Amino acid sequence: MRSLLIKNASAAVTCDSRDTVLENANLLIQDGVIAYIGPEPREAEETLDASGCIAYPGLVNTHHHLYQTFSRNLPQVQNLELFDWLTALYEIWKNLDGEAVYYSSLVGMGELLKTGCTTVFDHHYVFPGGASLALLDAQFAAAEALGARMYASRGSMDLSRKDGGLPPDSVVQTVDEILADCQRAVEKYHDPSFNSMRMVALAPCSPFSVSAELLRQSAVLARSLGVRLHTHLCETKDEERYVLEKHGKRPLAYMEDLGWVGPDVWYAHGIHFNDAELKLLADTGTGIAHCPISNMKLSSGVCRIPDMLALGVPVGLAVDGSASNDGSNLLEELRVAYLLHRLCSSEKAPSGYDLLKIATRGGARVLGREDIGSLEAGKAGDLFLIRRDRLELVGADLDVSSLLGTVGFKGPVDYTVVNGRIVVREGRLTGVDEEKAVREARAAVRKYLER
Repeated sequence: MRSLLIKNASAAVTCDSRDTVLENANLLIQDGVIAYIGPEPREAEETLDASGCIAYPGLVNTHHHLYQTFSRNLPQVQNLELFDWLTALYEIWKNLDGEAVYYSSLVGMGELLKTGCTTVFDHHYVFPGGASLALLDAQFAAAEALGARMYASRGSMDLSRKDGGLPPDSVVQTVDEILADCQRAVEKYHDPSFNSMRMVALAPCSPFSVSAELLRQSAVLARSLGVRLHTHLCETKDEERYVLEKHGKRPLAYMEDLGWVGPDVWYAHGIHFNDAELKLLADTGTGIAHCPISNMKLSSGVCRIPDMLALGVPVGLAVDGSASNDGSNLLEELRVAYLLHRLCSSEKAPSGYDLLKIATRGGARVLGREDIGSLEAGKAGDLFLIRRDRLELVGADLDVSSLLGTVGFKGPVDYTVVNGRIVVREGRLTGVDEEKAVREARAAVRKYLER
């Protein structure tokens, strides 16, 4: 039996249902699952001395576009809003291949692991020539090399510019091609078992790049296969106007007509909902992936997180695509979310600890997973550790539960553990040679951008 003991943690913020914070805690992880958490000593094959460290549950990223890691910080798109931004970047993204996807995934997930994120959902919807399984192969290979818990998607687009959409012809497919490939992707990769390291959702891109038929049929197929549904929704006023003009109704009403509400559905962004729509989300258990930095950069708006939490809408945190962020750091996202909602909602804003729970338990709920999101016996052995005896935290660690939101943590964490394996040790990835990965990724991004 593979086992890891994390001993003598100064504090463990469990994020359990009782908001338990343990002092001088030991965590025993056996075969990837927490077998014990508490004060008593235990023995294991491998021991990590966590003296002076704070332990937190692994963060859960509920929306990303890892391929965009290779189109960050491009000067020609820095001052654009969503529709113009997408139109410009599709001319780069149409040149994606397996090498670019592998290394962009390696870089993005590597940064996420180094900043405490252990579960990564990625929304990949750009498949030049329809080669989706090869690109998903590349993503899962990168996740395996790093030791990340990967939740991929078979995204899709069937409306190109000639059909009134935004993407070029080379990255869209027909509805029949997409559905057949979605089924193959689920059959090949999706593992719904407890503590799974590989899962797949069906994820048409957005109401302005996919047809009603694709949305309708994707919902039917996903439910027949027992997988979840994801897309962008209510991100911008441009999207709202597009759906109103084309379909005569608001975006959520349009999606509801197509079967896209329920506890197996979550939307990225969800900024421009009215009161009645928020109630519908709450009543149906439809989730939201909150992407504050992306929403700020693209001038999209501010998601109504305090209202959503008050109603019980499932909410997770997400970094969104690296080209609209421009990074893959969920700890940064957590603090920015705290500050953004303090600015906009004052005393109604979620606390620093509330944001931590959104980034852990909330993300797990949005992804439909009961095995991650908290430090409890019977849950997956996913966590990260931060040494508290560092200059930046002097006087800042009096409330370890709120620390990551109120003060924030800059730079890599000291340790990250996924499925009971140490994947970041003393701030460095253990699964890959970082210097070699940087050299190869830099060469891959140059080749990609020169096409």
